[in-house]
Amino acid sequence: MIGFDVVIVGGGAAGLMCAAQAARRGRKVVVLERTSKVGKKILMSGGGRCNFTNLYVEPSCYLSANPHFCKSALSRYTQWDFIGLVAQYGIPYHEKKLGQLFCDNSAQDILDMLLAECTSAGVTIRTQCDIQAVEHNQHFMLHTNQGLVETGTLIIASGGLSIPSMGVTGFGYEIAQQFGMNVLPTRAGLVPFTFTDSFKELSNRLSGLSVGVVLSNERNSFRENILFTHRGLSGPAVLQLSSYWLEGETVNVDLLPGEDVAAFLLNTKKAGGKGLLRNLLADKLPRKLVLELEALWWADAAEKPLADFSNKQLEGIAEQLQRWVLKPAGTEGYRTAEVTLGGVDTDFLSSKTMESKTRPGLFFIGEVVDVTGWLGGFNFQWAWASAYAAAQAV
Repeated sequence: MIGFDVVIVGGGAAGLMCAAQAARRGRKVVVLERTSKVGKKILMSGGGRCNFTNLYVEPSCYLSANPHFCKSALSRYTQWDFIGLVAQYGIPYHEKKLGQLFCDNSAQDILDMLLAECTSAGVTIRTQCDIQAVEHNQHFMLHTNQGLVETGTLIIASGGLSIPSMGVTGFGYEIAQQFGMNVLPTRAGLVPFTFTDSFKELSNRLSGLSVGVVLSNERNSFRENILFTHRGLSGPAVLQLSSYWLEGETVNVDLLPGEDVAAFLLNTKKAGGKGLLRNLLADKLPRKLVLELEALWWADAAEKPLADFSNKQLEGIAEQLQRWVLKPAGTEGYRTAEVTLGGVDTDFLSSKTMESKTRPGLFFIGEVVDVTGWLGGFNFQWAWASAYAAAQAV
């Protein structure tokens, strides 16, 4: 049997960050990772360049049954703290857009930094370590394929259910329930929409086309790009809104955000309006999309000059362009989801330390907790902040 002051289950962003921080406080720390390598999700994030935080982190950018829970951790370890660590290692980075910070070179830079932090602090990392059972008497006893591990402090950083090809499991949720904690229903977040109606055929024909829109529903709206795919819709606006979407609901697409399209069409008609509507709109939207919309909405009048449209027709087309109602059949699910919504109920955790209220010495950090950020570095910042909060308490 091997004893450690702190055992961390999961070698992802939160687990490695927490390990380094706890070990710097003089704790004997081990990270147990069930797959062959740590940091897999770090390496694949941001198209391989790791969107490691965001300049504009705010609690309002997170979803949780308790929207206040994330405030304490985010205020105690901010984006500026992590940016300082990145700068300390001389890692070059840039802002892509909307405060999103990416490595100039590779996500490997962030993983190497975390591993260097762990090494210098004396952290032990064990890969291919499968935990078969966890017991608690006076200490936590972890039965693994590499032997028995004992600890007084167990930190669960096992992540959610997104991207199962990376070897993720529901282990963290099972441990929470084992020790008397509630787990809120989980679902895929930051994930593309799929369609089974006629829109699927349209999106398939437009596959690969990206357009800037405002995508909205009753709960939120995002001004970003959508991407037509052979299965439906993806792109930043879709991924963002998917976290606020429930099955059976519609979404609204404003193809020309910020414009008074009705006034534009009516004024153009009033000034003469000899051209075709598709040519007019092709100055504002990709022509391929305009032709699809023409076939959908004004096919019978496709060859009429604008002047021959009634004002009511033009107002109707303007309404369709700025309030295109679509009904997704579903999402692509955990297979391509970037995060998992739901998870360990925050009512059972201390917001200051991330420690379980039902079992002292048991902590939950990162994605396994019911705190989910927007696309754009917010989930990494939650990983760093929740990891730091737990590390200061062990």
